[in-house]
Amino acid sequence: MMKKILIILLKIFGAIVIAFALFIATVFIVNVVSNKSEEGKIKPYGQFVAVDGKNMNVLIQGKGEGTVVLLPGYGTAAPALDFKPLIDELSPFYKVVVIEPFGYGLSDVSEKERTIDHMVSEIHEALQQLNITHYTLMGHSISGIYGLDYVNKYPNEVSAFVGIDSSVPTQGGTDDPFPTDVYKVLKKSGFYRLLMKLAEDQLVAPAVDDETREQIRMLSLKNTFNPNNLSEGENFGPNFKAAENLTFPKDLPVIFFLQANDTETEGWIPLHEEQVKNSVHGKVMTFEGGHYLHHTRSKEIAENFRKFMNEIK
Repeated sequence: MMKKILIILLKIFGAIVIAFALFIATVFIVNVVSNKSEEGKIKPYGQFVAVDGKNMNVLIQGKGEGTVVLLPGYGTAAPALDFKPLIDELSPFYKVVVIEPFGYGLSDVSEKERTIDHMVSEIHEALQQLNITHYTLMGHSISGIYGLDYVNKYPNEVSAFVGIDSSVPTQGGTDDPFPTDVYKVLKKSGFYRLLMKLAEDQLVAPAVDDETREQIRMLSLKNTFNPNNLSEGENFGPNFKAAENLTFPKDLPVIFFLQANDTETEGWIPLHEEQVKNSVHGKVMTFEGGHYLHHTRSKEIAENFRKFMNEIK
């Protein structure tokens, strides 16, 4: 009797193992096939600029007198599509330039480590290639760190800095170990694709038409956890540390648009007030909304930015 039960249990266990192996294999194969098929469905936008021997994608819209350069938050899969609501609000008044750093959007993947020096010098080289020499830098999230380094390296080119819920070097939490290996497995196995399918709120996108949303979805699957994305994550600690002792130049106009109720970072608003306390033209504004304020508050951001710049004049 015991022997019979044991045989049945072993058969059940074997069936479970086989079913699980089949499930993993199916997820993997579906991902490989989908990746291949989506490659041909991603539609080009913007233009390529030669930077460090590779192609960096840049979108330019609007013909206004002033130029606004938009820099994305960490891991934004398709910056030019993600910033669409803000581009539409700014482009009637400015020439708007969206930079897609290496590993983002349609840009190539670079072999160089994603240090603050490499990130900043590559963005600068892209603008030089486009003969853009005077501009406002407008950065979301981690671009607050790169932007701070940037304005200190190229002070004669940047006319103002605008932070959209932008990172601060002293915000803390950037020394946590980055789970590179876990993310690699998620991407390679196809489980990241499955996760995106099961939880649609995994897709970070503004209110856009279905076609644009689908492009963002495909670019998210292509770019999330790519080598540049992982390298940038691994460099959080050193990059934040490198900007720790930097301050915005006193005479540089700086305005921050922040979410009013950030529950993740302690003292979010005071940290930004500290950054502009010595600025001749420094301002902090808060809005109800999430971290991606430009998805829901683009109109207010554009209006208040224009007002701020006109007051300075």
